[in-house]
Amino acid sequence: MTAYVIRRLLLFVPMAIGIVVVTFCLLLLIPGDPAAVLLGQEATPEAIATLRRTLGLDQPAYIQLFIYFGNILQGDLGQSIFQNAPVSEIILGRIGATLELAIVALTMSAAIGITLGVIAAMRPGGIVDASAMLLAQLGISMPVYWLALLLMLAFAVMLGWLPAIGRGEPLVSAFGMALAGNPAPLLDSLSHIALPAASLAVNSAAIISRLVRASMLEVLNEDFVRTARAKGVRRRQVIWNHALRNALLPVISVIGLRFGALLGGAILTETIFAWPGLGQLTIAAISQRDLPLIQGIVLTFAMIFATVTLIVDLLYAVVDPRIRLK
Repeated sequence: MTAYVIRRLLLFVPMAIGIVVVTFCLLLLIPGDPAAVLLGQEATPEAIATLRRTLGLDQPAYIQLFIYFGNILQGDLGQSIFQNAPVSEIILGRIGATLELAIVALTMSAAIGITLGVIAAMRPGGIVDASAMLLAQLGISMPVYWLALLLMLAFAVMLGWLPAIGRGEPLVSAFGMALAGNPAPLLDSLSHIALPAASLAVNSAAIISRLVRASMLEVLNEDFVRTARAKGVRRRQVIWNHALRNALLPVISVIGLRFGALLGGAILTETIFAWPGLGQLTIAAISQRDLPLIQGIVLTFAMIFATVTLIVDLLYAVVDPRIRLK
């Protein structure tokens, strides 16, 4: 297991370097002069030249890349042009909200998807199976932003059960307050995160449920499952203790990939629900053409996804001991 972990960590290093290079190249691929785009058509050549020096765009590309690498190693992602603050500080102030939303949505999607998939696989071809797969098809077909607007209309506007916008106390802090005897902040936080998390979770839950169903049907026909049944093991134990663990092997990889999709979907969801995370910050940075901030956000999203992929690889080895021997 140790050798497997070391190999994965070593593979993570060139992946991280590649991410930095690609993120840097995004700035070079923008058509025209970024400084002229930022300042507008009325900018004077002197102002454009000054901004190019400020952004380091007057240097050759390889020198800019070298400087960019050096700054990243020091935790410096540059200076936001419009907010006049370090990009790293701006991102650190928003990343907690985005990770909180993505983790809650991923937890919801995994719980719903696995449960729905197992229930459908236990009675294939029946009414329960057909109903579960119909719900899954609906979940896959609905765009995230459209579902978010429907949920807001239904539960916030018409019923008034949940708040439509904003974020309560961070969940970690709210849990601490609840343990200290003050549950009100936790209830407020859960009410604020319910709609945006559900909007993100439905699509992933539908995909996971279909995969779990297909994987479970395949595993239930394996010899070791027949042997367990022949020994008189209860059907529920066969399903949950024998079949599900083996059926979850491909699901783990998909759950990791869905985390990246949740981060992408968070851009629209956070804008709709005014959730103060990186998604809402991305829209603002793009509208302002704040290139250093856009570059820093893209790098952050990519590194989060790469880290999640590494964690999934390690979890895969925990679930399947055969992976450790490769």
